[in-house]
Amino acid sequence: MKLVIIIALIILAVQLAVPDVWAQLGKGDSPFEREYQDIKFLDAYFGTLDKKMEVAPGDKNVPFTIVFANVGSQDITGIKGQLQLPIGFSPADGKGSLILADAEGETLLGKHFSLTFYVNLDKNQPIQQYPGTVMVEYARFREAGERQAFFDFTFKVTGESTVNLKAIDPFLTSIRNNDVTIEISNTGTAPLSNVKIILQNTQTSVSATANPITNVESVVFDQNEWDIGTIDPKSSKKFSFKVFIPENVRTETLHTPLQLTYFNAHGDKITDSRTVDFYINGLIDAKIYNVGVIDLSGTQTVIGEVINEGNTNALFAFVTLEPLGDSNIKKVTQYVDEIEIDSPVPFNIPVEFEGEPKYGEHEIRITVRYKDDLRNENIITHDAKVTLDDTSKKPEPTAADFAPMIIGAVIAVVAGVIVLKKIRKRKEQNLAH
Repeated sequence: MKLVIIIALIILAVQLAVPDVWAQLGKGDSPFEREYQDIKFLDAYFGTLDKKMEVAPGDKNVPFTIVFANVGSQDITGIKGQLQLPIGFSPADGKGSLILADAEGETLLGKHFSLTFYVNLDKNQPIQQYPGTVMVEYARFREAGERQAFFDFTFKVTGESTVNLKAIDPFLTSIRNNDVTIEISNTGTAPLSNVKIILQNTQTSVSATANPITNVESVVFDQNEWDIGTIDPKSSKKFSFKVFIPENVRTETLHTPLQLTYFNAHGDKITDSRTVDFYINGLIDAKIYNVGVIDLSGTQTVIGEVINEGNTNALFAFVTLEPLGDSNIKKVTQYVDEIEIDSPVPFNIPVEFEGEPKYGEHEIRITVRYKDDLRNENIITHDAKVTLDDTSKKPEPTAADFAPMIIGAVIAVVAGVIVLKKIRKRKEQNLAH
């Protein structure tokens, strides 16, 4: 009997204790209980289902996509969404504070679907992470009425990266190994990460069209790949290489195709193709030779030659004679037109003086000024020493000056002696007869 009473008391105590335990957890708060919904939130970002987008403050009518999955037990249809975002984000249609969207068709069990909303961003919106809330309305197949699901999430205004490539000096010279520097800049508000650049320097990398889009295969590069790294917003980096231009490539544009790869603010790998253009100048390699002085019709004249050892003519060339040191030769300029590549161009400049003529040794400078194919002016110089003589002063007579008269007198004397001998001989012959 006592054993029965003890067992009954134990059962009663357990019954009284269990409700207290569940009361501490609350109704439906069992640690083993899980509440399953028909829809699961997957992701939220600016862009479309197929492609994420970088956005910047002030952008308008930007797609904002939220991706869900149907994890319930039935197919769903009639899907609509209402999006609530913080201050600074507004509907693209400008109506109210809620941003609306719907999904076309039905979503099968186990498949994902998306809602795309269109949003305006305030121009002063900071680039950072934000919270958002979305309500999804839907209906199950073969079930009356609509269901609702609410999700809180975070998303980011990434900023927008903008890539530009340009040559620091877009002019190259034929028959030269040119130093080339290209600047890659990010003028946007989002960083470019792990930037790599590859030169498309093969026939297969260029589209095979009737009209070729590049002549890069005609030149020689010493590099074809560059690892740039990260380019922060509003900053730039540079990379350099050498390119040799053969003689037959001149006075034309060199199109240099580059493949650019980087990761954007979403972490997506972006591959882009850009072309950097250069203009190839012909080479003008002018030199001054054979500077000297001659007497031309009684005038001292400085002469010389300009030789162009390049592969294109120099245009609108001038030669200038100017004094150096204590020389009082007058500065004079002479126009010689083109300096061609196939023959030397002579010049001859009569010497004039500032004040009284000074003869003897003079230091002079010959300057040749010309323009290239781009009409840029170029200058070369040559310094020399020349000796000027006074052509107006008659030289002192020398023995050589009297030589003709002496020779003439000798001939006359010899001739006279011969004649006298002949006359004397003739007289002697007449007396004998």
